[in-house]
Amino acid sequence: MGRKDASTSRTPVDQYRKQIGKQDYKKTRPMLRATRLKAEAKKTALGMKEVALVLAAILVFLLAFYAFFYLNVSNEVDLDLDPDEN
Repeated sequence: MGRKDASTSRTPVDQYRKQIGKQDYKKTRPMLRATRLKAEAKKTALGMKEVALVLAAILVFLLAFYAFFYLNVSNEVDLDLDPDEN
């Protein structure tokens, strides 16, 4: 048979969470606000990965644009030169 008070005992995780909650409560409002703002800034800041992806997308677009016009101009030049004419 199990004990009656076994269900009321706290798990180590619950005790840890309660301890952390008490520590956060001891902090002053400006400290909590600064911590929250720092976390939000970190979450919304652009990382190197995003910047690299944007630059790569722009580079691919410019290369495709250049290739399109290069092929158009080179085809027009080939059509203007008729090998039978001297």
